[in-house]
Amino acid sequence: MKVCCILSEEEARIAVRHGAAALGLVSRMPSGPGVISEERIAEIASKVPPPVGTFLLSSSTEVDALVAEHRRTRTNTLQLVDSLPPGHLQRLREALPGVRLVQVIHVTGPSSLDEALSVAPWVDALLLDSGNPTLAVKELGGTGRVHDWEVSRRIREQASLPVFLAGGLRPENVLEAVRQVGPYGLDICSGLRTDGRLDEDKVSRFFRALDTLAA
Repeated sequence: MKVCCILSEEEARIAVRHGAAALGLVSRMPSGPGVISEERIAEIASKVPPPVGTFLLSSSTEVDALVAEHRRTRTNTLQLVDSLPPGHLQRLREALPGVRLVQVIHVTGPSSLDEALSVAPWVDALLLDSGNPTLAVKELGGTGRVHDWEVSRRIREQASLPVFLAGGLRPENVLEAVRQVGPYGLDICSGLRTDGRLDEDKVSRFFRALDTLAA
């Protein structure tokens, strides 16, 4: 379970205390919630206890810029929220051999399956979200919308690597999402927030809902 859009060390502590296995730290984006400075990302990431994952969310599509951003923030995972030009994922893998790479696939229709399978050989995991990169101002996450879980299920079945599910997840729908898609993990941002801040009650209810799956 990854709690995204972490804004502060206190939010990080709340998420970890309730059982988050990873935290998402959002760098510059064309739209969406949770953006903080690279300095704050580095500060928060440095305080997160192992083995909790720290994900840098970057909208950059250039290898040199991604490498430099990662070195400034020092997270253990790089989450690519936009698609990179052909060949760039291979170059990024070579440039950051010890860093886990997670590619976001914005599930907009059946063609998202082909997109997911085409990048799968070069990354450690896929994250299926509900953005829309084709808009004039790109939506690259944090929309609070649910996408077509049937397409997500097909991606999960055919991809030979871990698949995270994101997009409109809440305590009220998470069990159905898990049943329909069967993801390796979940990623949530807006569904755990009230007035933009992490709501500990929602966090608690979300994790309690997940506990019923293991019961």
